[in-house]
Formats: sequence, structure tokens, C-alpha cells
Amino acid sequence: MADPHRTDPGIVRTPVDHPDRAAPFVSRTVFAAAHVVADPFADTTPDGPAAIDWDATLAFRHHLWSSGLGVAEAMDTAQRGMGLDWGSAAELIRRSAAEAAAAGGRIACGVGTDQLEVSSASLADIRAAYEEQLALVEDAGAQAIVMASRHLAAAATSLESYAEVYGHLLRQAAEPVILHWLGPMFDPALEGYWGSSELDTATDTFLQIIAEHPAKVDGVKVSLLDADREIRLRRRLPDGVRCYTGDDFHYPELIAGDEHGHSDALLGIFDPLAPLAADAVRLLDSRDTAAFRKLLDPTVTLSRHLFRTPTRYYKTGVVLLAWLSGHQSHFTMVGGLQSARSLPHLERAYELADGLGLFPDPELAKSRMRQLCSVLGGGVE
Repeated sequence: MADPHRTDPGIVRTPVDHPDRAAPFVSRTVFAAAHVVADPFADTTPDGPAAIDWDATLAFRHHLWSSGLGVAEAMDTAQRGMGLDWGSAAELIRRSAAEAAAAGGRIACGVGTDQLEVSSASLADIRAAYEEQLALVEDAGAQAIVMASRHLAAAATSLESYAEVYGHLLRQAAEPVILHWLGPMFDPALEGYWGSSELDTATDTFLQIIAEHPAKVDGVKVSLLDADREIRLRRRLPDGVRCYTGDDFHYPELIAGDEHGHSDALLGIFDPLAPLAADAVRLLDSRDTAAFRKLLDPTVTLSRHLFRTPTRYYKTGVVLLAWLSGHQSHFTMVGGLQSARSLPHLERAYELADGLGLFPDPELAKSRMRQLCSVLGGGVE
């Protein structure tokens, strides 16, 4: 790539022209896990309460809904557990659910235990924390996504600890929930979730919990970045329980599926890819799998770049692309996480996104990338 802080970034691509997206999807259920927009003028610290630009944050959710996607709210893409505190997450859930009701958009929201202030919580404390957040999400009129809990990972002493906590919560749920299995590449504190670092054993426990409460589980979100394991798990799910891929490395093939079935989607990468992803899913609606793959496969290089190790910092690239696309006026993140990736990493993200025609205003994206390189790289030569 020609470095934007040294020379012209190169040919500015013509943005992709997207067709009308009024019709809902019929072949797949698709959520984009949405990021939050920080308030750049808030006088706060990296470990202080999250300062959110509510207007820009909610406007971005309307952008996702207008593309035809559902919004997965208050998830790890929104920096849950990496700057977004529970008080801010609760307000985000309430505000976004109200906007979804007004716009007719689909929304599902993360339920966790991050209001607990101590890491050494008891199973009773963890159950109560989950219940509190589940009640808030259901009262807001949103579907619940039961997220993996760092507190449970630390407190569980056996496979039965997971069965006890999740079984109790599923019995409390008013409507079917989505269970989220987030791998340690996204959050190292979740190593050994479901009671074992041996993934076959963990999978058996996970499936046993689902099998005991199939009417309360709409689907499972699997974020292990292992396509073969997701396919094997998908084929073992009870009838009527969806598999929502969270695999940002292999999503085209998993969504396309095979003769035995397919994955639906709940993906962080669909935050920056929303219009293009929506167009691809509509090709599946018309049963044109080859065209779906032709459109979506080229995006995998960008996704793998954004989600490269350490994977948990993928949010930085997601927010960069939102800024370059004109969805927000700055490149500032909650907790100062804009500094989590190097300038060469951000330059490459720009180059790949530009090559895909993702930027609605390519000249704006080019100008903003040059500004960023000037600030971080010491000036334009």
C-alpha cells in the first residue's frame, strides 16, 4: 500500500451501488453486533465510566436496520467488558430497544454478569446478576442473548456448575434466548468455559444444557473461529434451535451451508459490512448461492485482518471503518481503545475496505485516513 501519510493512497474506488433493501430476509436470520460511538469531548479516563455519543450511536443502529440487518446490542463489539460498564450497557439496551420498536427493527441484547464488582462471586451471586440483566432486556422488549460470564468461568468448579446456572436462567426466561459461546481468543478470561478446556467435552456440556431446555433456546452463537467444529455442533442441535455463526474467519461458507443445513449469522464484521452483507443474503433468498459467495468471499481478507491476534482488539478496526465511512465524526473509542492497533494495521484496513468499495464517500475516507496518518505518523512528507 502507498502510505497515506507519505503519498496519495492510490486509486479511490467507486462505492458499491446497493439495491433497495426494504424486503426482509427469508432464507437467513442475520444480526450485526454493533459498536458504540464514544463522546470525544467527555472528560473521562480509560477506567472511568463510559462516555457515549447517544445520537451517533443510535443513528448507526438505524443504518443497520435500514440495510435489513438485525442489531445485536451490548455485545463484545460494543466493548462490553472492555470499557462499556454495566450502567452504560443498561442505558444502551433501553435506548436501542426503544429505537428498534419505533423503527420496526429487530434487536437482541446481551445478558451478562458484569454488574458484579468482585471477581470471586458465588454461583448465587452470578445467578442473581444474570436474572437482573435478563429482566431488564425482556422489560425493554428485546430478545436476550445470554453471554458467557467471566465470573462463572472463575467460580465454576465442575460441568454441573454451568448446568445449574444456565438451567436456572433458562427456566426464568419468558421467551427463547440465544446462548453465546465466546472463545478465549475474544476474551482470555473465558478459557475453559463449559467446564473444560477440552473442546469436545465442553461441547457435550453445552449441548446437554440445550437439550434439557430446547423450547427456551432460539439458537446458539458460536464464536470459536473453527468452522469444522461449528458444523459438527450445528448438526447436533435439536430441531428448531438455530446456529448463529460468530466465526469472522469462515462466515461465507457457514452461512451458505451444505446439504445438512446452514448457519444464520450474528457477526461483528457485519457492522462495517452491513450494506454489502445484506445484498449477499438477498442473493441467498433468491437461491443463488454462487453469487452470494462471489459477493461475500472477497470480504474475508478484511475480516481476518481486523480480527487478527490479539482478536479481542478487532473493535478498533471496526470503529475506524465507521469513521472513514462517515457514520461518526471522530476516531475516539470508549476507554481509549483507538490506540489498541498500530498505524500499519489501520492503513491496511483502509486499503482493504477501499478495495471492496465499502466507503459511501471515498474522498472523505481518503481525506480522513490522511489526517490520521498525519497525526499518528508525524506529518505528511
